Amino acid sequence: MNNLFLIKQSLDKLYNEYNFRERLSYDPIEFPHKFTEPEDVEVVGFIASSFAYGRIDLFKAVIERILKIMGKKPYDFLINLDIHHYRNLFAGINYRFSSNDDITAFIFVLHKVLREYGRLENLFKCNYSRDDENIGKALTAFVNAFLNIKNKGVRRRSGGFLHFFPSPEKGSACKRLNLFLRWMVRDKDIDMGIWKGIPKNKLVIPLDIHIARISRCLGFTRRKSADWFAAVEITESLRSFDSEDPLKYDFALCHQGVTKVCSELRCKECSLFTHKL
Repeated sequence: MNNLFLIKQSLDKLYNEYNFRERLSYDPIEFPHKFTEPEDVEVVGFIASSFAYGRIDLFKAVIERILKIMGKKPYDFLINLDIHHYRNLFAGINYRFSSNDDITAFIFVLHKVLREYGRLENLFKCNYSRDDENIGKALTAFVNAFLNIKNKGVRRRSGGFLHFFPSPEKGSACKRLNLFLRWMVRDKDIDMGIWKGIPKNKLVIPLDIHIARISRCLGFTRRKSADWFAAVEITESLRSFDSEDPLKYDFALCHQGVTKVCSELRCKECSLFTHKL
């Protein structure tokens, strides 16, 4: 048996043994799972994924605070946002790189996009083509739609605002946006799968430091930077294991890193290491 087969065998075993439902409460996807209407699932997923970095207890508290303001129908809240008073509603909310001004600007541009396109799915699909190698081109246009919204009343171009909207065009791995797209497109395990017509194999892996480290170890990429190009390379490697659903292995790889099973100090102890490419 060659190494490629052995790695696939190990990853399949990790995937099949992964308890997705048990993990739900430790993952930001728990927030869109609290809603049933597709339009609510979508906007809550977008908000939750946008803040999903750093310590989980800290970003969950921020997401909960924002969603509490929006109430039981967050989509209706955003569509009918009172642009004269919304900043008062979200006053005092900030998180790491993003000030209160950055977060209110984020809420405002989300409102404007929904007013123009109806759904985030509609915006994304405006620029998606079946002929595209992956979702990179559509994601770049998706991000630009938010950045092109004019809003004189809010300081929009700060780093804390731009942090919400990284772009493949600028080389960013776009981890949180790819996480959101995985939730929306992929229809297995705990992912929501409410966007139809985009194949799962067009998705790009949500690349974080854990997946980047183990992927370099296994030979999925040689890039030292955890950037867009590395994310595409890793996804292509995983596609050789499952051509239709390469991101199924996202869970197994990320879990190996998050739980410290995989770390640079214990690399040779990892069950996957002996099969590295």
